[in-house]
Amino acid sequence: MGPTLSLKDYPGTLKVTQSVGTPGRSILDSADQLLLILPDKIPATAWQRIPQGKRLRELMRRRVKGSVPAVSSRLANKRQTAVHVGTTSASATAFEILTFARKLVAAALREKAGAVSIWVTGFGDQDQARLIRACVAAALAAAFQMPEFKSKTSPARIRSVRVVGSKERLDLERVIAEADGNNLARWLTAQPANKLDAVSYAAILKELSKSNGWQMKQYSVAQLRKMGAGAFLAVAQGNADDSATIVRLGYRPGSKSAEPALSLVGKGIIFDTGGTNLKPFTSMLSMHIDMGGSAVAVGSLLALTRLGAEFPADCWLAITENRTGPTAYKSQDVVQAANGKTIQTIHTDAEGRMALADTLVFASRDKPKFLIDFATLTGTCVNAVTTRFSGVFTNRTELHPILRKTGEQCGERVWPFPIGKEYLEDLKSQTADYMQCSPNSAGDHILAASFLNEFVEKDVPWVHMDLAACTHKGGLAQVPSEITGFGVRYTLQLLLDQNILDHEFHN
Repeated sequence: MGPTLSLKDYPGTLKVTQSVGTPGRSILDSADQLLLILPDKIPATAWQRIPQGKRLRELMRRRVKGSVPAVSSRLANKRQTAVHVGTTSASATAFEILTFARKLVAAALREKAGAVSIWVTGFGDQDQARLIRACVAAALAAAFQMPEFKSKTSPARIRSVRVVGSKERLDLERVIAEADGNNLARWLTAQPANKLDAVSYAAILKELSKSNGWQMKQYSVAQLRKMGAGAFLAVAQGNADDSATIVRLGYRPGSKSAEPALSLVGKGIIFDTGGTNLKPFTSMLSMHIDMGGSAVAVGSLLALTRLGAEFPADCWLAITENRTGPTAYKSQDVVQAANGKTIQTIHTDAEGRMALADTLVFASRDKPKFLIDFATLTGTCVNAVTTRFSGVFTNRTELHPILRKTGEQCGERVWPFPIGKEYLEDLKSQTADYMQCSPNSAGDHILAASFLNEFVEKDVPWVHMDLAACTHKGGLAQVPSEITGFGVRYTLQLLLDQNILDHEFHN
């Protein structure tokens, strides 16, 4: 059977238009929904510029402190434009502002939102721009149509997004590129496993490569055997066919033969039964999202491509299922990874670190300046930081404050954890170089990252992101869906604002 899903099914991201200067009546009358963002302490002059400002000001006196929106009303025009007023502080954190923006946009979705206009007024220029970008990010996330397979579907309720009231046109290219990457990551992650199987995933990656000018190399099971990818193939051997694959995507803005400055690696377990150590059914209900790490890696590459990043980048994706059956790998199996290190299998539901081990070997052999992997890897990371944060681990401890600061700046918050040789003591094996995991699950997120570090070339700076925040009930930051696409904004912040590729590392 051929692919069951195609990039033709992908809804894409809305365009954003802008109108400079105080919006006139005709501009406001063209909106179905107006999001009006004001400071906590609203200057009297701000009300004078707002249609029906006197009436809205009176309504604001009845508001419940901290509610978003503060008040909702309608303009007295033909469209009966809905007005949702929100107040916030310019000193709020990135996460707080994005959360505020998500809640304000949600008010517009109580009805068919149609044309949504965003007006931020009463702030200084820099604060106004910051708030506009947050509200645009939230509107683009809310407008995106997540996968839906109902017999009767409703079209996306936001038809257009327009920024009004700014003094000059803002550069929103970064916001839109991040939304493109996040939307793609969420769309892929949300697909049912019978729609996004290994065959259709590879086909979509081929379509994405063609439309974005990426190089693509797909390694088959037979090729991976020759390459010595025993850890990945141990997970894949329970599959009913040989559709498992490792895919390498290449973005080359200059020379096509350039070595990658950046490598992104993603865990692409398209469905995880737990294998021979079968999961209980409640734990298996969300396992179609176990490929979320690979989706974030692809989404990040798409965002960088949209922005025309000047550095070459690779994206490595480990795509397979973790099935149960007579050929599935078992506890106490011993396998050899591509770098020659041997692994004693302890628990078949710790398959992510097995699939990533070989993929990290291949990615780090090219000696990129920086390597990041993304994976929905451990439940212990969720226990440690909840689904509000994700965990980060690195072989360069000097990065800990930078990694945390990056999350604070972009609103995708992370918490650094230690790794190292002392933790490998818990993975000592009598029959192989390492146990895959410890029978004692304490600190498994740290043990998993310490294990993965053994498959990264020592002179390659590396960060592992354990995506505890891959899902969060009710949405997270600017994203309204339970599947968050967490990691795309973070990656761009780390690369483009922290300039991590120019960082001088100490071995």
